[in-house]
Amino acid sequence: MPDTVLVLNSGSSSIKFGLFEISAVEPSLLCKGLLDEHEAKPRLVVKSPAGEDLFETRTEAPDADGGHLFADVLAFIEDRFGEHHLHLRAVGHRIVHGGPDYSGPVALTDDVVAKLEALTPLAPLHQPRCLAPIRALAAIRPALRQIACLDTAFHHGLAPPASRFAIPRRYEERGVRRYGFHGLSFEYVAGRLAEIAPELVAKRTVIAHLGNGASLCALRNGRSVDTTMGLTPLDGLVMGTRCGTIDPGVLLYLQQHEKMSIEDVQHLLYHQSGLFGVSGISADMRTLLASGEIAARDAVDLFTLRAAQQVAMMATTLGGLDCLVFTGGIGEHAKEIRSAIGERLGWLGVRIDAAANEEARERISAGDSAAEVFVIPTNEELAIARHCAAVLRTMRNPAN
Repeated sequence: MPDTVLVLNSGSSSIKFGLFEISAVEPSLLCKGLLDEHEAKPRLVVKSPAGEDLFETRTEAPDADGGHLFADVLAFIEDRFGEHHLHLRAVGHRIVHGGPDYSGPVALTDDVVAKLEALTPLAPLHQPRCLAPIRALAAIRPALRQIACLDTAFHHGLAPPASRFAIPRRYEERGVRRYGFHGLSFEYVAGRLAEIAPELVAKRTVIAHLGNGASLCALRNGRSVDTTMGLTPLDGLVMGTRCGTIDPGVLLYLQQHEKMSIEDVQHLLYHQSGLFGVSGISADMRTLLASGEIAARDAVDLFTLRAAQQVAMMATTLGGLDCLVFTGGIGEHAKEIRSAIGERLGWLGVRIDAAANEEARERISAGDSAAEVFVIPTNEELAIARHCAAVLRTMRNPAN
């Protein structure tokens, strides 16, 4: 009986999912889809691995926790694949913050869920969204095993000084340190790079995950040695609605002189800043690139400037730059952004081939570039499926 895992990748407004067969060495995608709870009529869309429509449904009167959508997913899997006698072994979840305790995937228990929930102040936009499906599924299928795959785990080995804030050491001892995020994406892309160009594994590589959320990872020998996000997913690059690196004095000013509450400042930094805040138009890079408004151009310019500046920061940690990889929604699809960042990094010897960039080829560096430049699509769902398969192999008594 072939074993499968259902992978849930929770975002701020929707949940991507994939059903993977894990009986072979490499998980194989059977179907994928989207659970969107924030439309007027929440919907479930299921597609084949090739993107063909398989199923869609909308809910007139959703329950508060979205459990109806997960029930629909499980029912679809049974209806579609039951005749193949597939065995759903587990559900794997992308969890944004793992804190100091988790350096790899972990089977979920009440105690683990409680520890992950306690980290909500460090990722208030993301952690509740990641944890909600766990409770919904536990209510529907309490015997179904669930596994957490942590976005911070890939950076767990970050060491001082890269992991440290310049604040009194007693706070570091309480867990106030730089954790880093987008780890599942960086892990997958690092693995693909090793397949494409194994000669670069030991070289000085920066991966740029550019999307609504964005961060960089400095990589050597397949391991993260620095990253742009810190204690929370607010730090680092300009993002869709998040500010990225900011003078902490700005926050003091907003509270002391603008009389903003802590909640107001949090909402400003997570929901009203970034590309949306600077442009006043949109958080979507596609909209800004198509706009003729000066404010849209200002937002794009700030995005590319900060990205280039922080690539240089990662290169400082590495002692140079041999390879730059673009991934994520913007990194994979916005040729204008790749070109602008490459131009800003010209002083580091980065040269992007215009034709290769236009076509989004796998390798887009020019012949005279001092650093290899790649575009590698990420696949967080496959990374989660791999982790789940590994966890299940180590368990003697898997859930039914």
